[in-house]
Amino acid sequence: MKFLVFQHIACEHPGIFRHMLDQANISWDAIELDEGQDIPPLEGYDALWVMGGPMDVWDEETCPWLVPEKVAIRRWVTEIKKPYLGVCLGHQLLADALGGECAVQARPEIGILTVELTQEGQSDPLFTAIEQEVYCLQWHSVEVRKMPPDSVVLASSSDCSCQAMRVGSNAWGIQFHVELEENTIGDWSRIPAYSDALEATLGSGALTKMQADAESNYPGFQRNSQQVFENFLAVVDATR
Repeated sequence: MKFLVFQHIACEHPGIFRHMLDQANISWDAIELDEGQDIPPLEGYDALWVMGGPMDVWDEETCPWLVPEKVAIRRWVTEIKKPYLGVCLGHQLLADALGGECAVQARPEIGILTVELTQEGQSDPLFTAIEQEVYCLQWHSVEVRKMPPDSVVLASSSDCSCQAMRVGSNAWGIQFHVELEENTIGDWSRIPAYSDALEATLGSGALTKMQADAESNYPGFQRNSQQVFENFLAVVDATR
């Protein structure tokens, strides 16, 4: 089994999933698109993961590699039809590439917050054995405003109607972060765009509170990460 991973900034990698991939003896190639790395031929991979980043889906002038990335995502989901998982920006790119729309939301979501699985989400294979209320890390100010065709909302929150979605039968997007590790928040806080958004939303000293909230919830984060990983592997196995 072999995974392809699109990354948009070095610190937003698959996080805790890296160790799970290694433990499952799954090989994976990370392509750092923001550093000019080329997208390889897609046919040799069993799954595509697209991670987060500080740019937005419409930043094609400053991030021209977003154009071929969206083409690759569209081709992967609609032509190759193998499993796809997008997180945060990867969730938004899935929507944008397949005919949906993203926009700045009324209020950013930053912190350790909750999302609720919808009825469809509770029966979806990606969220099997995940509790209806999910504690998670959020760090975004853009949402999927218009769903792409053939999609269903799997999770939502009071400030973001589409926290997770499935498109067709092989592609999933998750707005919140399931890849969290113990050092994730500290690493991301060193990115100016992220630290500025954190302070603008939650005020001075918010980083310390976020790290404390994350630490107390980390065992639950880890359980959810492991479950989502196992659920996704089951989907990949079923398509091979």
